[in-house]
Amino acid sequence: MKSVTCTAPVNIAVIKYWGKRDTELILPTNDSLSVTLSQDILHSKTSIAASKEFTEDRLWLNGKEEDITKNRRMHNCFRETRALRAKMEQANADLEPLSTYKLHVCSENNFPTAAGLASSASGLAALVYTLAQLFELDISTSELTRIARQGSGSACRSLFGGFVAWQMGQEADGSDSLAVQVAPESHWPELEALICVVSDAKKGTSSTKGMQSTIETSPLMAERLRCVPGRMDAMKKAIHERDFQSFAELTMRDSNQFHAVCLDTYPPISYQTDTSRAIMALIHEYNNSSPDGKLKAAYTYDAGPNAVIYANKENMREIIQLVAHYFPGTIGTYFTDPYKVIGDAPLGQDFIPKAHSTFNENVIPVFPAGSVSRLLHTKVDDGPRVLANPDDSLLNAQGLPKRLA
Repeated sequence: MKSVTCTAPVNIAVIKYWGKRDTELILPTNDSLSVTLSQDILHSKTSIAASKEFTEDRLWLNGKEEDITKNRRMHNCFRETRALRAKMEQANADLEPLSTYKLHVCSENNFPTAAGLASSASGLAALVYTLAQLFELDISTSELTRIARQGSGSACRSLFGGFVAWQMGQEADGSDSLAVQVAPESHWPELEALICVVSDAKKGTSSTKGMQSTIETSPLMAERLRCVPGRMDAMKKAIHERDFQSFAELTMRDSNQFHAVCLDTYPPISYQTDTSRAIMALIHEYNNSSPDGKLKAAYTYDAGPNAVIYANKENMREIIQLVAHYFPGTIGTYFTDPYKVIGDAPLGQDFIPKAHSTFNENVIPVFPAGSVSRLLHTKVDDGPRVLANPDDSLLNAQGLPKRLA
């Protein structure tokens, strides 16, 4: 039995992917761009074992066995990587015929699935990257993103660290619809993120269903598609120049426009909640009261209610205190402070930054405890990792899960 274990990160888009021009190949209607976040905080872990003794492909997700025959997107990833391995074996008879072996796959997220936290992106990226390591595929990361894209569109962006663009491409076969790294994680080390978990419940309208409804029914979508190319160029420039002012405005405008086309869909799709909108109002007040008139924070929302707030490291402490005041919780469960920015200070204390003399304390009410269930402080970080220690595997020596739900 040969076994490999890898982790893959979450990526949160600042220029959103929403809509497919080909639903089978998962070809997008526009380019998108994302930030890869630290796997130390959020990741998907996947272990895959191959053995000639296995009688069928099997899959366990978060401790529960799934019918792999019904997972078409995962089947696409198996098919593509096995075909590449088979081609290698045909060219070199000394290679073990791994392409003919059945596989056991075990995958876990360390965060809620289907709650708008990009679990499908990290999960499918972990799957494809682990398959590539298992089969020892000799292809570039960008070429590997072509396969990951067929599992979950956004998964292609989780195969790189740093700042990543998914190019929509023009070819009908999707051969040029790939992800490329715009800048590595080392390029802008000051940029950090605060994830406000408003709800970890499974969303009512899946991204797959929602985006196709938008394409079919939203007149505003045409305007969005007109805007995105220029916005992509401006965002790349902002990242290359580490220009937070441009980055922040572009990020918030694109998030707002994405949710506007969701509301323009018929029937309308509303991923945000009152809490989500209150966080938006809070960030705008924080920015508007900035003494130098500059933006200090930027919110963005994927297809869910959870806010991701981007800010430079120097401002993150006061942003955490601001959010914690209006959306209270208990430090240690609500917020674990992985980078020790709060220290011994009570969470939510001194929530108005001293320099923000015009800050309106009544911009939003203090919400009930639990309105934001968790705060996750994270940073820009690397792409998938191989875990060499056998103890990290999710599978035992027989190729079965060590843990079941």
